[in-house]
Amino acid sequence: MNRPDGEDATSPDASAGGTGADGRPIRVVVADDHPMWREAVARDLESAGLDVVGTAADGRAAVDRTLAVSPDVLVLDLMLPEMNGVEVCRRLQARLPSVRILVLSASGEAENVLQAVKEGATGYLVKSASREEFLAAVHAVAAGRAVFTPGLAGLVLGEFRRLADTASGPGEEDPPVLTPRETEILRHVATGMSYREIADMLVVSHRTVQNHVQNILGKLQLHNRVQLARYAVARGLVDPGDEA
Repeated sequence: MNRPDGEDATSPDASAGGTGADGRPIRVVVADDHPMWREAVARDLESAGLDVVGTAADGRAAVDRTLAVSPDVLVLDLMLPEMNGVEVCRRLQARLPSVRILVLSASGEAENVLQAVKEGATGYLVKSASREEFLAAVHAVAAGRAVFTPGLAGLVLGEFRRLADTASGPGEEDPPVLTPRETEILRHVATGMSYREIADMLVVSHRTVQNHVQNILGKLQLHNRVQLARYAVARGLVDPGDEA
């Protein structure tokens, strides 16, 4: 975002390298119905070394473009014509759960935040955020970490815990039992570590970590890393500060 406070688009803090854990540029699609804002966001991403592989002016185009190019991150406005951002999240979670979605919205209303997160958004940032905050959020979301505008993280955490308490109420079955190793790997996944980073830390093979994660997903009846992170937060397995 080319903000009016004179921030330098080429400053080290702003660029953050533009690459993911595998060393390649982070690939991003930007969806916003305001042309000037959409173009400014795309310019900020490109100036920081990220690869903008598509833009969209409405919700249907956001879904179509994202499915076509499979980016690492979709930067998504919530109030889009044709299809709103919550529905975009819902459809992409069903068809391309690997994409990480960062909502960039003018609204900080609790209902909008919770709806977006429930439907698969990895992060939620209001448009008043600084350029540095925005770029840091894109990097964090690309790495699988949940990121929220200050003040919203507690709201989301509280909702996750409420849902967990509801699911484990009287008469409900106990949650599946994970082995100590599975619990350890779940914690690392929830803080955004890649499988290779986890493998290096635990001195095991990348394949071993993948197998553990698949076992965890099967036991918990979940489908992707974002859902694992939510489960870990709701069960108190990670500190909220470790995710952001």
